[in-house]
Amino acid sequence: MKRIGSWQRWMLAVVILLVSSVCLAQSQDEGTAQDWYALDSLNTGLGKAPGSVKLRTPRESMRTFRDLTDSGNFEAAAHILNLADLTPAAQRERGAELARQLSEIFQRGKSIRISSLSGRQDAAIEDPTGESPQAGKPRRDIELASLEADGNAYDIRLGRYQLGNEEPVWLIMPESVAAIPALYREYGPTEFERHIPESLKGSFGVLRIWEWIAIPLVLLGVALVGKGVYRLVELVTRWLPSGSPSIFAKQIRGPVALIVMSLLTQALLDYVVSFSAAATITLRVVLIAILAWGAGAVALRLVDTMMLKMTRRLAGQIDDSKPKDERKLLTTLYAVRRIIILIMVTAVTIYVLGQIQLFETLGLSILASASVLAVLVGVAGQAVLGNILSSFQLSLAKPIRVGDLVAFEGQWAYVEGIFYTYIRLRLWNERRLIVPVTYFASKAFENLSAKSTKEYRSLVLTLHLSADISLVREKFLEFAKAEENVIEHHKLLCCVTDQNGPAQTVTCYLMTIDPLSGWAAEVSVREKLLAFIRDEHPEWWPREVVVISHRDIARGHTTAGDDDVTQ
Repeated sequence: MKRIGSWQRWMLAVVILLVSSVCLAQSQDEGTAQDWYALDSLNTGLGKAPGSVKLRTPRESMRTFRDLTDSGNFEAAAHILNLADLTPAAQRERGAELARQLSEIFQRGKSIRISSLSGRQDAAIEDPTGESPQAGKPRRDIELASLEADGNAYDIRLGRYQLGNEEPVWLIMPESVAAIPALYREYGPTEFERHIPESLKGSFGVLRIWEWIAIPLVLLGVALVGKGVYRLVELVTRWLPSGSPSIFAKQIRGPVALIVMSLLTQALLDYVVSFSAAATITLRVVLIAILAWGAGAVALRLVDTMMLKMTRRLAGQIDDSKPKDERKLLTTLYAVRRIIILIMVTAVTIYVLGQIQLFETLGLSILASASVLAVLVGVAGQAVLGNILSSFQLSLAKPIRVGDLVAFEGQWAYVEGIFYTYIRLRLWNERRLIVPVTYFASKAFENLSAKSTKEYRSLVLTLHLSADISLVREKFLEFAKAEENVIEHHKLLCCVTDQNGPAQTVTCYLMTIDPLSGWAAEVSVREKLLAFIRDEHPEWWPREVVVISHRDIARGHTTAGDDDVTQ
């Protein structure tokens, strides 16, 4: 092999160096070309930008725009708009007005959190965790806000531009500038605001001075309208016939008043007066929640009225004396009521969160604290969530139904209602027992209406050994068959079940149509048997017997010369 000479080695090194330099320069040129938009001219109709205009970073640009528009210097604020779509003459003529209109849009449509904007010249996302796929990559445009007007969506974006070899600057992009007139028609001041004195348009805290005066007055006026609607519905209730219509109208007075108040306030915000973005967003969120709650409350009152009407028409008083199908229907209605509540709460939550764009406004801070929030909600709402899940479990499995008679913790009670977090029981003495669903489901209870309302009951008599059981049995059958609530007479039974010294225990069994009626039949038959023994055979009462003779005197036979007997 030939050895390479020294001059050849030097030539090879120079070639490698030249190729590397060209490749490096090409890669650098391609990389910087993606960092900004190149311009041949920039706002030539506006002249040179004042020294107070700082545009190196997104945060600096928007802070400058805010300070200039707050001081009324819209000519200088126009330099923060990229007016490339306008001629130089139009830039000079419309630049300040477009800056003023954009300022009004920010005040009413979308409040920009300047502190959340990037403070880097390349606007690269800083993510110490490294979870963001865009972390560390330069950006040449970012979104400030997304607003709707006339059914169309418009984005307001900042873009990074470089004019020749000058330092890149951040400006409102031409596409966003073109959308300013349409957005201003939607979010600009109304005719009412044009008559407000300039002295009241200054800022005081998060709101302007006139807003601190107008908002309480608007809320007071809306509240008076709501009170009038409430009274009007109450007056209409008196004209309606008694029964379900009047009950339903009386129950929806409050929800209807809130719905009217919400719609009226939204109409005022849309057509009469518009407040700052912070006040408008807050009011709209509250109004949306009130409107959704009112509509859901009306739906719930309608279901409650239907349940009451069907209870009165089909089942009368809620108990187990009615067919199972009717009681099953009432249980299903209670389940429907809970489903309506769940759907209403879920829909309101999703809609409100969608309207306020929660994750866009709070961003990564919410995501970072999501686990902590989930733990806090889980701990705080454990009892409530447990009751809700148990309520649905009872609705699906139906171990109890509305109207069932249950024996719970030693008390008889009718199931009067199954709600989200509790069960309402009507005790035999007409008191109401409120039991948490989870507590009720975790305890053993006896459903006396599960298969049949019939119950086999018994009554016990303690009689003297001399009592004639056949006569007692005969009277028991007579009295039991005379009772209306005693059924299946072939199952009537009376027999001696125990004996103790001078007494014997007589037990009588009878079948009744339901537990409470059975209790009434039992005490009635017992009273009649006791009255018969008291009036006809008082000697059958138990008594102490002292035997002073070893002769059997249980049958009552004595002879002359026998020892004395003391009873």
